[in-house]
Amino acid sequence: MAKLRWKIAQAAEIRWWQSYLAKRSKPDYLSWKKDYWQKLLDKLKVPVNPSDQILDAGCGPAGIFMIFSGLEVDAVDPLLDDYAVKLEHFQPHEYPWTAFHSVGLEHYDTAKKYDKVFCLNAINHVEDLDQSFDRLVELTKPGGMLIVSIDAHNHQWLKKIFRLLPGDILHPHQYDLSEYEEMLKQRGCEIESTLLIDEARIFNYYTLIAKKVV
Repeated sequence: MAKLRWKIAQAAEIRWWQSYLAKRSKPDYLSWKKDYWQKLLDKLKVPVNPSDQILDAGCGPAGIFMIFSGLEVDAVDPLLDDYAVKLEHFQPHEYPWTAFHSVGLEHYDTAKKYDKVFCLNAINHVEDLDQSFDRLVELTKPGGMLIVSIDAHNHQWLKKIFRLLPGDILHPHQYDLSEYEEMLKQRGCEIESTLLIDEARIFNYYTLIAKKVV
């Protein structure tokens, strides 16, 4: 059932992007998106150094990789091949500083370790949540930073309903803030800050900034 729910979510994801981007010109959207990422990075106060190796995990077609020109960046997403074919707005050759890997985070096979690992708007899209958190931490250098943004449930009763029924088809995983924080702590990460980015009735949108300490 979990795998089926994830496959349905992935199919819905590509359709959502096609519908969303069909109404937006490529130059205007990409300019807006770069500005969005830069403002978010400034708000998070995460220092990015010229020597940093960076991973954008679950990058989508317009991830934070866009603003790291001149750095060494890897970007991972299982739908990248589909995005390149079906979305005018995503053309990998336009980001020569980024190596793109069309694979699920759980299956991203590399011996590299990264100074900064970003997983933004992505962790509740993955196929296997535990394996994905394991991999995120494994890929972070000791002392490195892991930055994860999440949609976290505000109400326990709604969380239980969403777990049983596909009320949020794009997101197979339904958790609250304390549960997400605990997933990082259990894997040897120290949460340095939890920032509320946006408030809503059902979900609040947070960014967790964690340091790998073991």
